[in-house]
Amino acid sequence: MANADSLGQFYLDSIGYGRVAYIKATSFNTLGNGATTGITIPFLSGGLTNANATVGSGSVILKTIRVQNPTGNIALANISITTSNDGNISNVVVANVVLSTVSAAGRYQDLTIAGNYGANTAVSGFTTQALYVNINTVSGNANTADIVVYGDVVSF
Repeated sequence: MANADSLGQFYLDSIGYGRVAYIKATSFNTLGNGATTGITIPFLSGGLTNANATVGSGSVILKTIRVQNPTGNIALANISITTSNDGNISNVVVANVVLSTVSAAGRYQDLTIAGNYGANTAVSGFTTQALYVNINTVSGNANTADIVVYGDVVSF
């Protein structure tokens, strides 16, 4: 007979596709780069790096980034997501996108992974321990939503 806890004994790198980063109830009403907005999405609750060392730092392959569970309409917000908090486009994970379908409770929008991160490059814990949300156009209200990042853990 199988142990009901058998899946709980594995790390995410043994399972495959899963949630690798998450932030809840994020407001999209502060204009600016990740340093200004303060919206940081940590990988695996901060467990991807080994004291900023290349050796022993983990990595993830990004598959999907979803904006979900809005408290109301945030469809005017235009965002991008980068691996650095300065909003540098050379570090882009999600290019500028309007959250046009996140217009009411129960709506969501999957964001396209851009550039090398969408094609063949894993995000290393040595490069960054989080993703940063840059807001180019604010939502115009206090409504919030969750941002969830799904992917494959290559290593811890």
